[in-house]
Amino acid sequence: MVSSAEYVFVGCYTGDKGGEGDGITLLRRDPATGDLTRLGLAARTPSPSFLAQHPTLPVLYAVNELDQGTITAFSVAPDCSLIPLGTQSTGGADPCHLAVTGDGRHLVVANYGGGSVAVFPLDADGVPAGRSDLLQLQGSGPNAERQSAPHAHQVVPDPNGADVLISDLGSDRVWRSRLDPVSGRLSLPDPAVEAKPGTGPRHLARAAGGTVLLAGELTGDVSWYRPAGGPTLAPAGTVAASQSSGGVHPSEIAIRNDGRHVYVANRGPDTVSAFSWDGESLTLIAEVPAGGVWPRHMVLLGDHLYVANQRSHNVTVFRVDPDTGIPGSQGEPTGEPSPTCLLRWNPPMIRP
Repeated sequence: MVSSAEYVFVGCYTGDKGGEGDGITLLRRDPATGDLTRLGLAARTPSPSFLAQHPTLPVLYAVNELDQGTITAFSVAPDCSLIPLGTQSTGGADPCHLAVTGDGRHLVVANYGGGSVAVFPLDADGVPAGRSDLLQLQGSGPNAERQSAPHAHQVVPDPNGADVLISDLGSDRVWRSRLDPVSGRLSLPDPAVEAKPGTGPRHLARAAGGTVLLAGELTGDVSWYRPAGGPTLAPAGTVAASQSSGGVHPSEIAIRNDGRHVYVANRGPDTVSAFSWDGESLTLIAEVPAGGVWPRHMVLLGDHLYVANQRSHNVTVFRVDPDTGIPGSQGEPTGEPSPTCLLRWNPPMIRP
C-alpha cells in the first residue's frame, strides 16, 4: 500500500445482531476512478455499526451495538491494520453513533436503547478513559412502538465550539447540550429542534449559516431549521425524502462540499434522492436506485457517492455529475456482509 492511496473502513452487524459480518473491514479506493477493492477483515469486534476517527491522530473508534453497549478504540497502522487500544462500557444499550469533539479531547456516544449520551475523555494518544458523564434524555412521541422512550440516534459536536447536537428519535427533538472541556460533563439539554410529532429524528447535517437539515425516519421526510436566537432552531421547510408513497425510512443525509446539493438514503424504496439546495429550500432533482437493499449509510468522497446496503450485503458506487449533482451508478457493487457504516481513511490527512 502506498501513502497516497485512500481507504474506506466498513462497519457492520455481526451475528449477535442478526448480521453476517465479522467486524471492521477495509476497502481501497482509487481516487481517480472511484472504484473500490475489498482488502478483507481489519479487526474482529462485535457489531461495529458506526465508526469515527480522531481529528489529528491515527485512531479509529467503533461502537459495539450490544444490549450492554461498548466502544472500542483502535490505532491505525500505516498499512491500515487495526491495533486494539481498549474497550469501555457506554452505560446504555445499543450505542449506534459516536463522534470526537473538534479539539480531540472527548468522544461522545449515542445510546439508542438507553436514550442517553456517554462521554469519554481521550488522552494524548487518543485512548479513551472511563466515562466522565452519562446524560439521560427524557421524553416520548406518538408512535407507541418506536417512541415510548427517548432514543438517542446521533451526536454532532460543533467542530469549533462546545455545543453538541443530539438527535432523539423517541422524543421528536434535537437537543443542544454543552460539553465542559475540563470536567467532560454535558449540561442539561435544551430543545434546539422540536420536530412535528411522529417525525423520529434520525440523522442531521449542518449547512451554511447554522441551518440544520434533518432526516425524519418515521415520517419519511427531510426538514430544515434555522437559528432563531438562543439554543432554538426554527422550522423553515419540509419535503418528502422520496417520491414513493409509503414505507420510506430515511437513514443518512449528506451535503456536497459545494453546498449546492443534498443526498438522502431511503430504506424501503431503496433509493438515493438528490436535491438542489439554495440555502432556502430543497428541490428534488433525481431519485435513483441504491443498487441494493436497505441503504443504511452513505458517504461523499470527491465526485463519488458510496452507499452501504445492509440487507443485500454490498457497497455501491455512484459518480456524481459535477454540474447537475445527479448521481449515476458506476460499475458492479462490492460484496460486503451486513454493512452499516462507511468511513474514509486517508493517511496523509492525519498529522504526523
